[in-house]
Amino acid sequence: MLDNILGVPGFLISYILPFVLVLSLIVFVHEMGHYLAGRWSGIRILAFSIGFGPEIAGFTDRHGTRWKLSAIPLGGYVRFFGDEDAASKPDQEGLAAMTDEERARSFSGAKLWKRAVTVAAGPIANFIFAILVFAVMFTLYGKPVADPVVADVQPGSAAQAAGIVPGDRFVSIDGVHISTFDDIRRYVSVRPGITMSVVLERDGREITVPLTPKLQEMTDRFGNKAEVGLIGVITNEQVGKFRTESFGPVAAVGAAVQQCWHIVTGTFDYISNIVTGRMKADQLGGPIRVAQASGQMATLGVAALLQLAAVLSVSIGLLNLMPVPVLDGGHLLFYGVEALRGKPIGGRTQEIAFRIGLVMVLMLMLFSTWNDLSSLVG
Repeated sequence: MLDNILGVPGFLISYILPFVLVLSLIVFVHEMGHYLAGRWSGIRILAFSIGFGPEIAGFTDRHGTRWKLSAIPLGGYVRFFGDEDAASKPDQEGLAAMTDEERARSFSGAKLWKRAVTVAAGPIANFIFAILVFAVMFTLYGKPVADPVVADVQPGSAAQAAGIVPGDRFVSIDGVHISTFDDIRRYVSVRPGITMSVVLERDGREITVPLTPKLQEMTDRFGNKAEVGLIGVITNEQVGKFRTESFGPVAAVGAAVQQCWHIVTGTFDYISNIVTGRMKADQLGGPIRVAQASGQMATLGVAALLQLAAVLSVSIGLLNLMPVPVLDGGHLLFYGVEALRGKPIGGRTQEIAFRIGLVMVLMLMLFSTWNDLSSLVG
């Protein structure tokens, strides 16, 4: 009984605290993007909240914005003048009662391009944050790399079936240049069951072989399991010439942009694999899995936790750009239609769309949480 009681604070410190810190940082960055763009656009801002629900603490600044920390740390919002709620749904009755001067300072009354910039600024801030984090990490610590040379081939693997042998050097896959051994892993991991054309360098000449990654289960250092495409090639320090690649500030930014691009393309590749049935959707994680990952990364140090925050920041920025009402991408879709029509979408239509979008988001949250619970039970 005492062990169980003592275990609760340990669990909170090990998992919940890192999760709340990481999520709050990402939310702050996202909402600050909306806030800064809104202020620049001359839109009045009523509230900036980290979390939902009842306010725990806060203050009102000289511009009339209420900055607050709320009880449920699973998101946040910026509420603009003229919004009905935190999802920026227009308050039609309130807008109708406003003076021309008040309406000009409301979100709905702002020019179309100002609204679009304000909405897009949230996801953009997430991407910028991730680039900065990766750039700082590359500048301070460099990047571990290895040459794309095969030291060993696992028996019964896709590589053995393709005729790959120790000493082969990967030159390209499907025309994509391969510079490091990690490039191989990144490319094949999201392409199980897809036959690809691989150019190898062997004994001073190039040969081309077909290669089809197999879908296999992998377990990481923390015991987390995931299904990925594998070809069964291994390198080692002698053959791969393990080293740490150093970066100056400018080169680090370029490498950081590339890292973020890999996350984006990997996400779309995974979604494509789900749609085509090559991979299961059980790897879509929710808050429980993020909390677990946060706790695990926290054991490796602040740098590892920040890199997780950068990865999640890209993912959240990308998710928010999806054309689903209540998400930023849904608002941008509405603005695109408004630009084509020359007038906003009707209030009733927007209300229905917001309800549908909310249901879609809630279903995604429930599905990802179910996956989280299933992985814990499993």
